[in-house]
Amino acid sequence: MSQSTDRQTDPAAATASLAAEAALLEGRLSLLREAIDSVDARIDAVSESLRRLRRPVTGPTDGEAPEGQESGAGPGRSQRGRA
Repeated sequence: MSQSTDRQTDPAAATASLAAEAALLEGRLSLLREAIDSVDARIDAVSESLRRLRRPVTGPTDGEAPEGQESGAGPGRSQRGRA
């Protein structure tokens, strides 16, 4: 018989090999989960930064009247700072 046939018929060796491979895969899975968590945290941080950048200014700047109040510029006035 060849060695490969002996390995297949030895349940203890097969069990040990599978256990070692399972431990290796669990370690890799743990690393991947940590990496995913890190990416998720970075995505959340960037999303929050983008939300803050997109928020309109709450008060008047440069002498402009707040929205909804007459400023003398007329109803067709463009809104600065919005994309």
